[in-house]
Amino acid sequence: MSRKIINLLLITLLTLNLSLALYLSTRMNFPGRQTGEACIILIEKGWTPKKIARELRRARIIQDHFAFFLSYSLYFSPHYLKAGEYKFSQPITPKRALLDMITGKVLLHPLTVPEGLTFKEIADLIEQKKYPLEGSFLEACYDTSLVAEIDPVAPNLEGYLFPETYYFSRGVSAKDITRAMVDQFNKNFGEDALQRTRELKMTVREVVTLASLIEKETSLHEEKPLVSAVFHNRLRLGMKLDCDPTIIYALKLENRFDGNLKLEHKKLNSPYNTYLYRGLPPGPICNPGKNSIRAALYPAQVDYLYFVSRNDGSHVFSRSYSEHLEAVRKYQLKNTRHLR
Repeated sequence: MSRKIINLLLITLLTLNLSLALYLSTRMNFPGRQTGEACIILIEKGWTPKKIARELRRARIIQDHFAFFLSYSLYFSPHYLKAGEYKFSQPITPKRALLDMITGKVLLHPLTVPEGLTFKEIADLIEQKKYPLEGSFLEACYDTSLVAEIDPVAPNLEGYLFPETYYFSRGVSAKDITRAMVDQFNKNFGEDALQRTRELKMTVREVVTLASLIEKETSLHEEKPLVSAVFHNRLRLGMKLDCDPTIIYALKLENRFDGNLKLEHKKLNSPYNTYLYRGLPPGPICNPGKNSIRAALYPAQVDYLYFVSRNDGSHVFSRSYSEHLEAVRKYQLKNTRHLR
């Protein structure tokens, strides 16, 4: 074969390569539909790149599935296109969509867990929101191996599911969710908190239990150290805590709470009934937030022994029982269920 023919073939090949590169560059950098709307697509496990390209074309995210598939095969293989749920904001170029799937930039669903919920209430919240998880969150809450080091006697994860907004991809396992929540608790209950726990001569479980009582008693940040002080003072003096939320928790355990705490409930024979039994209840009654945990560790330096609701979310704190009765008469009148 003459040199002239070889050169001609090389020029032809180079021209074809340049033409192909220009074609792919044009098609891969030209956005699909221009609606401005977001499009969500689920890429299933086991789908081939060719099938993914067709599905993207069907969803009108790209216009040329052949150019998409060829670009992937020539320039990005053997990197995998990761399965998952993707949200593509329009307009988007095929190249951007391709890179998002290679890096696994899947859609993350927010899960906001408020302070003060029990693990069963969190399970109900997840079910009500139809959160896209795999497995049973309720069952995952009985895997106590996650807290065995800090609370070897825990029967479940109550108290350790840290309230926060989390982001998970579709199909996340229930165990991965509980693990993330416990990990977040551990981040917020670091070495300083552990050292303070030892200084108080308490266990982590006792601190978290106390924090859960504080969480349920007040939502006001500035009141939490005061409520903590009342409970610390009562524990030190051997007084009963007389904490209404502990009775409510006991009633919920028996599926007997209808939203109304009655005087007769204070006689409920339960270890969680702090009107009957001295000391802390057996365990946390909810999952407390950071402020309540800190308040449990660092109570205000006051000698309050009582508090009563003003019926506006705030409380009156008293040092003596006579002061407390006066506050009850002023703010509660005939409603005596808030007596401490």
